[in-house]
Amino acid sequence: MELVIGLLIIAIGAFCQSSSYVPINKIKDWSWESYWIIQGIFAWLLFPLIGSLLSVSGTGGSFGDLLSLINSDPKAAWLTILFGVLWGVGGLTFGLSMRYLGVALGQSIALGTCSGLGAILGPVFTGHASDLTTAVIVGVVVTLIGIAIIGVAGAMKSAALPEEEKKKAVKDFNFGKGIFVALLAGFMSACFNIGLSFGKDLFLPGTKPIFQTLPATMLVTFGGFLTNAAYCFFQNSKNKTWGDYKKGNLWANNLVFCCLAGLLWYSQFFGLSLGKGFLTNYPVLITFSWCILMALNVTFSNVWGIILKEWKGVSKKTIAVLVIGLIVLVFSTFLPQLMAN
Repeated sequence: MELVIGLLIIAIGAFCQSSSYVPINKIKDWSWESYWIIQGIFAWLLFPLIGSLLSVSGTGGSFGDLLSLINSDPKAAWLTILFGVLWGVGGLTFGLSMRYLGVALGQSIALGTCSGLGAILGPVFTGHASDLTTAVIVGVVVTLIGIAIIGVAGAMKSAALPEEEKKKAVKDFNFGKGIFVALLAGFMSACFNIGLSFGKDLFLPGTKPIFQTLPATMLVTFGGFLTNAAYCFFQNSKNKTWGDYKKGNLWANNLVFCCLAGLLWYSQFFGLSLGKGFLTNYPVLITFSWCILMALNVTFSNVWGIILKEWKGVSKKTIAVLVIGLIVLVFSTFLPQLMAN
């Protein structure tokens, strides 16, 4: 039962993440750089801090104890933040991948690369390569196969649809540029799991397993916030969009949807922490949990792609290839445990 509960919690988090870009469509008359950093304040600062405080409060701790925890191992803390800064580059290009490819294909390619590299490089960078059992590696390979199949469906869509139909679904659709940006986004985004690996021991004694990775998550997202803030403020200056923040009549609407987007986005890592807490008796799935999250993110993002009509007008053959890819992804989330048994 714990296995089912753990996977279900991770799946709920993945669904929330895949839904996080929907509220952004409700933001009015702000440039990309303005709404991106405002939602980032919620996604990368406020909600991760709340999660970390929840973690320490379970042991009777406070904000001061959280700071002491971080200072207890400064090397691990700074490495966690550093890889968060690198992950921030992936976050920036991740948004661009969806701009050029759409929610479904953009998330599929970026998260696919992020999934495989993150699952493998995390244990390697922290000296725990022995955790990469045959079951884990096979699971990663099958996940990448599923994502590659979805990529084929995307290529078929690109080749078959007239240019005007592509623009209707994705305004700035550009398959070549989008693939390059999505691969870069996936490579840099894998640094998130590497950061989590370095910070995995940053929790107070007595912390429940479901809350143990939340302080590390906060440090990674803080590093990512620094990268995104620098870039967004640069774009505000370059594009002369500082005036967005002076549009007082828009703040009520835009703040609500930025907050909602940030909450949905953070839910994936809150769910990952809670889900891993239920998988402590399944070490293979603990190692593979990053790949599970990314695979489910891809699955749900393509469901949203269908809802948002990004696949409208494609052939039944293309849809069949897409569905096969989704089935392979869902199967990959259970495969390592099946092999371990």
